[in-house]
Amino acid sequence: MNELIRAVDIEKGYDARPLLRGVSLSINGGERVGLVGANGSGKTTLVRILCGGLDPDSGEVFRRGRIAWLDQEPVLVGPTVHDAVAAATAWHHELLAAWELAMSKGEPDQVAPLQARLDTVGWEIEHRAEALLTRLGAPPRDAEVSLLSGGERRRVALALTLLDDPEVLVLDEPTNHLDAQAVEWLEGLLLSWRGAVLLVTHDRYMLEAVATRIVEVEDGDLVNYDGSYTDYLVSRAERRLAQEKSEDSRINLIRREAEWASRSPAAQTTRQKARLDRLAALQAVRPLRREDSILLDLRSGFKLGGTVVELRGVRKKYGNTPILHDVELSVLAGDRIGVLGPNGAGKSTLLKLLIGSETPDRGEITRGNRVRPVLFDQERSGLDPAMTVYEAAGEGNDQVRVGEQWIHVASFLTRFLFTREHHTRRVSALSGGERARLLLARLLLKGGNLLLLDEPTNDLDLLTLGVLEEALLGFDGALVVVTHDRAFLDRVCNAVVQFEGDGRVVRYASRLQALEAEKRMNDRRAAAGPATLRTASPSPAASPTPPASQTRRRLSFKEQRELAELPDRISTLEAEQEAVAARLADPRVYRDGSDVPALGRRLDEVAAESRRLWARWEELLPFS
Repeated sequence: MNELIRAVDIEKGYDARPLLRGVSLSINGGERVGLVGANGSGKTTLVRILCGGLDPDSGEVFRRGRIAWLDQEPVLVGPTVHDAVAAATAWHHELLAAWELAMSKGEPDQVAPLQARLDTVGWEIEHRAEALLTRLGAPPRDAEVSLLSGGERRRVALALTLLDDPEVLVLDEPTNHLDAQAVEWLEGLLLSWRGAVLLVTHDRYMLEAVATRIVEVEDGDLVNYDGSYTDYLVSRAERRLAQEKSEDSRINLIRREAEWASRSPAAQTTRQKARLDRLAALQAVRPLRREDSILLDLRSGFKLGGTVVELRGVRKKYGNTPILHDVELSVLAGDRIGVLGPNGAGKSTLLKLLIGSETPDRGEITRGNRVRPVLFDQERSGLDPAMTVYEAAGEGNDQVRVGEQWIHVASFLTRFLFTREHHTRRVSALSGGERARLLLARLLLKGGNLLLLDEPTNDLDLLTLGVLEEALLGFDGALVVVTHDRAFLDRVCNAVVQFEGDGRVVRYASRLQALEAEKRMNDRRAAAGPATLRTASPSPAASPTPPASQTRRRLSFKEQRELAELPDRISTLEAEQEAVAARLADPRVYRDGSDVPALGRRLDEVAAESRRLWARWEELLPFS
C-alpha cells in the first residue's frame, strides 16, 4: 500500500473545547478523498495538522512525498504576483540547476534521478504558470499582493498550488471565488490528477465526480465512507438510523436499570453488583449527538405584483470596458434567477444596479412600489469584526423581531446553531462558514422581498447549504443569485441569465440550456475559420455543392410541435429526478428499505430519458 499521509490518535482542542478526539486517517497514492462536516467541526484544523501548518495537542502525523496545500487563508510571498510566482516555482529552477550541474560534472548517477523528476514534472514551468493564472482568472503579474481582494488572492494561490506538482494535493474550499467554467475545468484536472487528492468543498457535483472516498468529521471523530458522494449520502442515512435506534435502546435500558437500582434491597449480591456495574457502564457511554438544524424562513409576508424590477436599455462601463450593453431584463414575482458568467464579466455590478447602489450610464431601471431589496454581498460586509456574535445578531439589542414575534437574541442564535459559548466570541474569530451563518441570521431579520445574493454558498457546510436551498424554494418574493455552485443553481433557480461577452446578457430557462447555447456558439466560432477559407477560394468550381444531408432543411409540423414541447418535458423530468434524489437522501426511506430498489431504478430511468430529450432538442434546434 502506497501510504503518503498517516495521522495517528490526533487530538486538538480550543478553549477547553475538544475539537478532534483521537482521530486517525490514512491517505494512499491515487486516492481522492472528500472531507466533509459541519462548519466548525474541525475540517480546516485537521487539514492544517495533516499538512504541518498546525501542531496537534497529541498524536503523530507521518508524511511521505511532496504535499501542496491550498489553505482557506493563503499567504503569498512577495510584493507582487510576479514575486509570488517566482517564490512558488523556485523549486523547479533549483531542480533544473542541479541537473545542469550534474551534467556538467559528468555524474550519471546524479543525472538519472534528476532527469526522471524533470520528465515527470515538466522541463518548462513559466508557460505552465502563465496558463494556470490565466485559466483561473488571476490578476496580472504586476498586481500588488497587498491590494488584491480575497478572491484574487485565492485564485493566485490555487494556481501556485497546482504548479507545485506534488504527490499529495490538499485543497481547502478551492471553488470559492471561481466562476463556473473554472470550477468545471478544475474538476476535470482533479479527475486526471496522478497523485493523491484531499478535497474540502461544498460543491456537491465536484464531490460526486472526483471523490473515491468521503471522510466526515462528526462530533470530534472521523467516519469513513467508501464510494462517491451519493454513496456517502445513502450510507450515512442508514448509519444514522441505526445509531438513533441503538441510542434509544440505551436510554430505555438506563431508565429501567435506574428504576431497579432505586428499588433494590441493600444486600450486595454478586448479581446486584453486576447490574449496577452495567448501569454505570451504560451511563458512561458518550451519548449520540443529535443533529441540529437551522430554522431559516425567509418569507417576508409582503406580496409582490407582476414586475419587481425591470431594466430597459441599460448600459454600464468602467473606463473603456463595457459591463452591460443595452440590457433588457425583467425580474417578476416568483422568479429565482441565477446569474452566470466569467469573473469580471459584471455579475456583481448587475446586483448593485438592481439594489440601487450603482446607477446606469444609460437606460432605465424601474422598481415596484413595495419592493424591499436586501443584498448578501460576496465580501460578507455588514459585520463589525470587533463585535461579539451576540452584539452582531441583535445590533446592540437583547430582543429581535422575527416576523410578527419578538424573541431573545440568545434564542434566535440557537436557531442558527450558535451555542452559548459562541455568544461572547468576536466576529473576527469566526470561521468563514460561521460568519456566513451569522449573515444569514441578519438576512432573516431584514425581511426583504427581493433577495440579491452574491456567492452565498461560499464557506457554507453541506447541511447549511441544504437549509438555505429549502428556504429559497419556499421564499415568497423574487431572488437573483450569483453563484458558481452548479447543484445550487439546478435545484433553486427557475431561470438563468448569462453574460456572453461585450456586455450582452441573455436569459435562459436553465443552466443546462445556457450551456447548450454556449456550446453551439463555440462550435459556430470553431467552424467559422474553415468556412471563411472555402468562401475565399479563387476557384468556385473547386468547391463542390454540399450533399443534400448537409443542406438546411425545414422541420415538419410534427417536429415543430415536438420541439416546442421538449422544454416542458425536460423540466418535468428534472423535477422528478430532484424529487426521487431527495427521497433517496431521506433516512426515513431506509427504515424498511422496500422502496429503495425501485427508487434507484427510477432515478436511472429518469436520468437516461432526460439525456435523450436533451440530445433530441439539440438535434432539432438548428432547424427551427
